[in-house]
Amino acid sequence: MTRAFVLHPDIRTDKARRLPEHRLAEAVSLAAALPGLVVTGAEVVRLPRAQPGKLFGSGKVEELGALFKSLDVGLVLVDGPVSPVQQRNLEKEWGVKLLDRTGLILEIFADRARTREGVLQVELAALSYQRTRLVRAWTHLERQRGGFGFVGGPGETQIEADRRAIDEQVIRLKRQLDRVVKTRELHRAARRKVPFPIVALVGYTNAGKSTLFNRMTGAEVLAKDMLFATLDPTMRGITLPTGRKIILSDTVGFISDLPTQLVAAFRATLEEVLEADLIVHVRDISHPETAEQAADVHDILQSLGVKGATPVIEVWNKLDQVDPSAREPLLTQAVAREGVFALSALTGEGIDRFLQAVSVVFDEEKTDRRLVLGFADGRRRAWLHQEGVVTAETQTEAGWEVDVRWTARQEKRYRDLTAA
Repeated sequence: MTRAFVLHPDIRTDKARRLPEHRLAEAVSLAAALPGLVVTGAEVVRLPRAQPGKLFGSGKVEELGALFKSLDVGLVLVDGPVSPVQQRNLEKEWGVKLLDRTGLILEIFADRARTREGVLQVELAALSYQRTRLVRAWTHLERQRGGFGFVGGPGETQIEADRRAIDEQVIRLKRQLDRVVKTRELHRAARRKVPFPIVALVGYTNAGKSTLFNRMTGAEVLAKDMLFATLDPTMRGITLPTGRKIILSDTVGFISDLPTQLVAAFRATLEEVLEADLIVHVRDISHPETAEQAADVHDILQSLGVKGATPVIEVWNKLDQVDPSAREPLLTQAVAREGVFALSALTGEGIDRFLQAVSVVFDEEKTDRRLVLGFADGRRRAWLHQEGVVTAETQTEAGWEVDVRWTARQEKRYRDLTAA
């Protein structure tokens, strides 16, 4: 077992919307998610500004070094960005291994990845991260000579060789992931031909998405009280109370300051959210920073390019963990707000009302329209067929006459497509 210590640098110039104590608690939870780690301590370190060489001031570095030695710490986790130079200097000063927030999340993802796609995505993200960490200056590993004669400078250094090897591996991984993306797109295309809408569960990590997924589908997806229990998207078909069938998708949990390498690597997985007909935002309403977590989720959804036309239902989960004195005001507030449902995925409280609301979204009134499309309107015609709203089609000399039956929401999406 490795003894670890967690630090959260609270830099005064940062305008974080979350309290440093809560950020530290989340970082400790992240650390505890890694097997083989024992967190022996945690501390918020308040700094007027980050020092370029060692992040912390010399006095604090010395104080922390003595603390780590007394606790026999082998790993220090810094909840924030640490530059390669700062990492190298601190590791040398303290004699420990150091991971920043990005490195820690990558370690957790690597431990949780199970499918071939998940493993590839994590490896790609890790390589992109490691490429920036090549700060060694091992001149004794340089090749003997470059250039000609006796005046040639040093040849390829170890850092250059490492960077080239990483670049080559990144290219190989991207090619493999491209094949995975194509396969996933084929699966999406096949689902579009089936008239079942897709409902995507999204939310902050550990908000209870997988528990809700299991409650709705009867599946046995891994649902634990730990961060990033789900990495690979899981899809199941379910029948709503009205008899309508839908496809429910459980996705990877979000987190504040999600590393850009992970957003890029997991885009193929997260694109399932973009294809959804309904997004269910699951919130841990018992968490002290539930509002800040919700804001982080909205930021990530926007960065992914989720369209504003996609309807969103908000679920206030973990009602069973809310203090009894706060339950009634919370339930009253949820009822007063449109599209918000308070429930407990664990006990089943409030699930029926939530399922009825999902049914209403897909049981909108439909109207019939006849559209006239020219031969140049192939993109719009293809979209109509993908949506499954075409009831009849006749080819004319000028194009097509298309009869459609759609909801007001689908009509709006078509008009937006036309205006684009």
